[in-house]
Amino acid sequence: MLVELKIVGITYNQIESGVYALILENVEGTRRIPIIIGAPEAQAIECKLQGVQVPRPLTHDLMIGTLEAFGIELTRVEIRRLPNGVFAADLYLTDGIRQNKVDSRSSDAVALAIRAGAPIFTSQEVLDETGFDTAGDQRQPRRRQSEENATHDDTPLEEMTDSELETLMQRAVEKEDYETASEIKRILESRR
Repeated sequence: MLVELKIVGITYNQIESGVYALILENVEGTRRIPIIIGAPEAQAIECKLQGVQVPRPLTHDLMIGTLEAFGIELTRVEIRRLPNGVFAADLYLTDGIRQNKVDSRSSDAVALAIRAGAPIFTSQEVLDETGFDTAGDQRQPRRRQSEENATHDDTPLEEMTDSELETLMQRAVEKEDYETASEIKRILESRR
């Protein structure tokens, strides 16, 4: 039986630099699965979740654009667990006539799914084996320390003016620091 998942957020490992956990949750429950992912994939997922506009397509945007150009649709993603404990995924693709399944890293599959609007699933077995229950725990994933306390001339982002934030966000996008840009965008949107 397949269980649909939604993205809760991405957490940053305070101890091991460059390591993130993608948190997926059962759509009809409170069971969550943490999947360890790298910085580029975390950045690609966070950019899309935060609606950050980038000047040039990122790799996952390019892939979705290529699929669309050839009339191929990503219909769903299924997260699975390999015998060694690592998560992997299957991409289900169709051109309207044929359907194919393609092996993928779970982080790439999620980055593609959110761009294509495709649902993400896993098996009940994977959810039971790797998930944890959050009933009664309303904590949200923590953001990276540098994002929480990002400063410009030692001024916390939350205390900067909209104009200062917009300038800083533009600089972050130009430097391809999409994590910082998405955090700034989130702050700006919370003020509106």
